[in-house]
Amino acid sequence: MKDYTIHYNGKVKSIKGNACISSIMDIEDKDGFPLVAAFFNNELISLNSCVDINGNLRPLYLNSTAGVRLYRRTLCYVLEMAVRELFPEHRLVLSHSLGHSYYYHLDDSPVFSDADLNLIQDKMKDYIHRDLKIIPETISWHEAREYFLEMNQKDTVLLLDSANQSRVRINCTGKYMALRHEILMPSMGLLKAFDIMNYSEGFLLRYPPSKTPLKLKVFKDEPLLFSIYREYKSWGKILNADTVGKMNSMISDKGQTEHFIHVSESLHNKKIAQIADSILERRGEVKVVLIAGPSSSGKTTFTKKLCIQLQVVGFNPLMVSLDDYYHAPENVPLDEDGHPDLEALEALDFPLLNQNLVQLFSGEETEIPIFDFKKGGRQEKGRLLKMQDRSIIVMEGIHGLNKDLTPDIPVSQKFKVYISALTQLNLDDHNRIATTDNRLIRRIVRDHQFRNYNAEKTLKIWPSVRRGEEKNIFPNQDQADAAFNSALDYELAVLRMYAEPLLRSISPEKEEYGEAQRLLHFINNFSPIPSNMIPVDSILREFIGDSSFKY
Repeated sequence: MKDYTIHYNGKVKSIKGNACISSIMDIEDKDGFPLVAAFFNNELISLNSCVDINGNLRPLYLNSTAGVRLYRRTLCYVLEMAVRELFPEHRLVLSHSLGHSYYYHLDDSPVFSDADLNLIQDKMKDYIHRDLKIIPETISWHEAREYFLEMNQKDTVLLLDSANQSRVRINCTGKYMALRHEILMPSMGLLKAFDIMNYSEGFLLRYPPSKTPLKLKVFKDEPLLFSIYREYKSWGKILNADTVGKMNSMISDKGQTEHFIHVSESLHNKKIAQIADSILERRGEVKVVLIAGPSSSGKTTFTKKLCIQLQVVGFNPLMVSLDDYYHAPENVPLDEDGHPDLEALEALDFPLLNQNLVQLFSGEETEIPIFDFKKGGRQEKGRLLKMQDRSIIVMEGIHGLNKDLTPDIPVSQKFKVYISALTQLNLDDHNRIATTDNRLIRRIVRDHQFRNYNAEKTLKIWPSVRRGEEKNIFPNQDQADAAFNSALDYELAVLRMYAEPLLRSISPEKEEYGEAQRLLHFINNFSPIPSNMIPVDSILREFIGDSSFKY
């Protein structure tokens, strides 16, 4: 049997072929957090994988973004295995995330009772107590298809059919199998913190937050987010495409694809019109519309489309950019690393913003600043603005929902809109599409198209972007008067063609290689849609280009 050379922990080891990764590494906690996986040549692999090439090995612990993701996906795997054993006649569907939880429902029957959920939780605890192993394997397409047909996972079968690959990656425990979209923890004994609770017409699988991955937080309901998902799930039924397998089947027919795109866009436009109608209901009271959402949620295009709808209902919208209120770089506060924190509220001259808004609402002609990002400061002269009878100010920026941004403006004069890309589409019954991944793919494409960033740079700064969102945006989302879901079910089928070559350009020598490979495997589930089928006023055009709007 061939020997392999492994570089690990500053040492060089000679390892026999087929040696398990866990046998090479020191399975010890770090700062109280367990080892959950490993990077082998910068690609994330299970501790139960075997060595088959030479390479460099480094550990992955639970207190990391990838580690937390593994915990959550492994918890889902254990839940789904328990339900399969206890209630094999039911079809369990992972619907979407909600706060620090996943929302599940039954597709073919009434909700589980409290007694049923207790049985499921006890079964999961039994698996965890026994520390059952999870083994990554590869089986034939025919074997996988037969298994998932027998398990009544029809959407998984559709996904296999559209991928049409002779070898299928799975995770398995005994006779239970699940598609391996990502690796999981090596065994179930590490899943110490979780809970199950009834919610709406299904139930929540609760998991720890990223900052405390070993401890659950007190449950906090998020009715606004749930209502967005619920509305968008109803759209999925209208479109008859709530999973990627169904959508891929549709894409094979050009006529169906065009219709699918048109209906998706029309649903977007209808929702934007409804938000404009809600603002109209408060005419004479609302003076400013404040729009906020996380990175790559399509805020700019949404704002432009909302302004059109506001004109339709009789307003004269005046767009003001929060970016124009940035302080000069030397006056921007520093983050914990000593770098300018452009995402801090204090990076904006919000006292001047409040002063300007009060002046405008009083009917005064007001000079609005213009920030020159090339020069790194404001232009000497701003632009003069005055509100008329039908005028309404429309502003977008990451702090739009924060009450501390506009303390001098009465609540009654503000209408706040939260926007994010909350996709209702699932890969199959048991594998959801993370909102974060949807936005990250958008950002990779947009950064390359318009900012001359490569995918490596976007992946490198993404954790910092996410920290800013967690601090400045998500805590304020429940302040919104309305919410808009900017996700388009078909968009990843379009973005695939742009993102794939960018992700493939990242070398295995780079630390970002593992994340690039994960995203590549993810987007390869989508059959491609050519970009020339996308309307010029679509929010998607903000990321791929050739929009009818000017940015």
